[in-house]
Amino acid sequence: MKKVVILQHRLLHYRTKFFDQLRSVCAERGIKLDLVHGQASRRELIKKDEGSLPWAHKVRNRFLEMGSRDIVWQPFPAQLKDVDLVVVMQENRILSNYPLLISRMSSKRKVGYWGHGKNFQSDAPTGLREKWKDFLLTRVDWWFAYTEMTVDILAKAGYPKGQITCLDNAIDSSGFKADLGSCSATEILAEKDRLGITIDAPVGLFCGSLYPDKRLDLLIAAADLIRQKAPDFALVVIGDGPSMPEMREAAATRPWIHLLGVRKGREKALYFRMGDVMLNPGLVGLHIVDAFCSGLVMMTTTTARHSPEVAYLRNGINGLATDDSPEAYSSAVLEVITNPDRLMTMKQAALADSERYTLENMVLHFADGIEAATRD
Repeated sequence: MKKVVILQHRLLHYRTKFFDQLRSVCAERGIKLDLVHGQASRRELIKKDEGSLPWAHKVRNRFLEMGSRDIVWQPFPAQLKDVDLVVVMQENRILSNYPLLISRMSSKRKVGYWGHGKNFQSDAPTGLREKWKDFLLTRVDWWFAYTEMTVDILAKAGYPKGQITCLDNAIDSSGFKADLGSCSATEILAEKDRLGITIDAPVGLFCGSLYPDKRLDLLIAAADLIRQKAPDFALVVIGDGPSMPEMREAAATRPWIHLLGVRKGREKALYFRMGDVMLNPGLVGLHIVDAFCSGLVMMTTTTARHSPEVAYLRNGINGLATDDSPEAYSSAVLEVITNPDRLMTMKQAALADSERYTLENMVLHFADGIEAATRD
C-alpha cells in the first residue's frame, strides 16, 4: 500500500469535507492518506476559520512574526516519515518545507507542491520573495496546480506537463445549490418589493469582502453610468470589510444601492436568485463558483489582481472581462443586461460550468495525481 502525507500549516474549515472524501477515495485505490496540520498564528486567530478532523495528526506550529508576515515551522511526525509522497503548500514562509525539498536528493520519498505557482496579489511581483518562489518552482517531483492558470505558469517555467495535476480548485457547493433551489419566485418578488426594486429591473450583485483590491471605486462609477442608460437598475451588495465606510457614503446618495452586510445560507441564496449579473470589477476568486451555481454572469476586469480561479471565466461565454475603466465596464454590463437572449445564453453557460467546478471533481483530480505521482 502506498503512503502519502499532506501538510497544511492550519486546517481550514471549508477543507474538512474535501480531506474526508480524498482519504476515502485514496483508500479505495489502495493508498493510505494522512493529513498533518498545525494551528493558526496569533494574527490568524481573528479569522476563526479553523476546522478539525478526528483522524488528522495535529502538531504544534512555531511562529516568528516578522513585520506583517508570520514565519512558520511545522513539525513532521516521525511515524509518518516513511512515506512515498509528501505534499506541501507552496509558501516561502513555511520554513519546515525546506528540509523536505532538500531530502529529495538523498531519499526515494517524493515531494509535491500544492499551490498557485506565484503570488497573484504580490505588491512586488519582481521582488526577492517572488524570485525565490520562482527558483523553487520546478524543484519538486509533482505539482498539484489550483487551476489551468497555474499549469500555464509551470509550463512556461519548463516544468514537465506529465507531472502536473490540474485540480480545478473548488469548495463544497451542494448546500448552496440546495438553498438556491428552495427559493421560490414568490419569495424573490417579495424581497424585490421590500427593497423597492421593480419586478423586471436588472439587478447587479456584488458578494465578497469589501477592501481596495475589489475595486469598489470602479464598481460605483460604473453603476452610475449603468443607471443613466437603465434607470431601474439596482445594485445589491453582500459583504463587509474595511471599505464599508466608503460604500455607505456612496449608498447614502444612491437609494438604488442596497448594502445588506454579510448574508449566509438560504438568505444569501435568495439574493443570488434575484441577480442577473455578478459585478466584481476587482479580484475574482472562488466566489466565481457561487456565481456559476446561481447562473449569474461574472463581470470583471482584465487588470485586477485576480486569484487563479479567474481561469474559470470564459470571456464572452459564461462571463466578461473588460478594460479597467468605468466606461468600458458599464458598456459591457449594459450590453448583457439589455439583451435578454444573450443574457440567457450566458446564464446557461454559467450553470453548465457549475457542474465542472465541484468538490467531488477536485477530489478525483487530486486522487488521480497522487496515484500518478506514487506510481513505480
